[in-house]
Amino acid sequence: MSIWFITGSSRGLGLEITRAALAAGHQVVATARKAEALREQFPDAADALLAVPLDVTDPHSIQAAVDAAVHRFGRIDVLVNNAGTGLLAAIEESDDAAVRRMYETNVFGLLAVQRAVLPVLRRQRSGHVINISSIVGFATSPGWGIYASTKFAVEAIGETLAAELAPLGVRVTLVEPGFFRTDFLDPVSLHSNVEIIEDYAPTAGAVRNAMSDLNHSQPGDPVKGARAIVDIVQAPEPPLRLQLGADTLQAYEAKLTRVREEMNAWRHVALSTDHD
Repeated sequence: MSIWFITGSSRGLGLEITRAALAAGHQVVATARKAEALREQFPDAADALLAVPLDVTDPHSIQAAVDAAVHRFGRIDVLVNNAGTGLLAAIEESDDAAVRRMYETNVFGLLAVQRAVLPVLRRQRSGHVINISSIVGFATSPGWGIYASTKFAVEAIGETLAAELAPLGVRVTLVEPGFFRTDFLDPVSLHSNVEIIEDYAPTAGAVRNAMSDLNHSQPGDPVKGARAIVDIVQAPEPPLRLQLGADTLQAYEAKLTRVREEMNAWRHVALSTDHD
């Protein structure tokens, strides 16, 4: 049995991870801006569930939640940084306020939660940090550039953190889901109300229309995705990166091929820039 600390637990993938962890016999600190919604979701899990309010953009809220977790359970074994928000727009269409708001949640919020939890894991010399990235954290596309940039940051943070924490007995996994059938493409999670520039209609605009059609018919099953996340914590050698969904594998394989082809085509330029 492990103690899980999950952000963004009230809906979507975070809710399913909470459900899967409880079903697997773990104890869960489930956090969200409105903790009462979590208590309503799991009325029969009082002994195993601690629902606490947490706003990842509020350091005092974060520390209070971590303190409550340690007070109740004595430790934290698994941190799941799941809370996030999205933006679907061309780069030029993305207004400054929306970009900053998303970075506050997806990047600075993640870092703030890690800073609060990592001292607990370091003292224990054990634990597992799971940072939820995205299919566009490696292979982005028109319309997703700004959101993808936050997930590129999460990827860099996670990869480096893994190397820094490995000697201390703490593991890190970056989960890279494709499009899962959650409410992520709904306005509650995804900001797309921007001033549209018609020049981007064939690119970002086309993606925006496609996402509208895809909403609530995404190929990924969040219940299966959540179970996979819970299961990998038990693996003797859990992965640094865990791709979820056939769409993620397809996008990654295509990008890796393009990168390899371009690298080979321009290898002579790269090699020409070293000192003789």
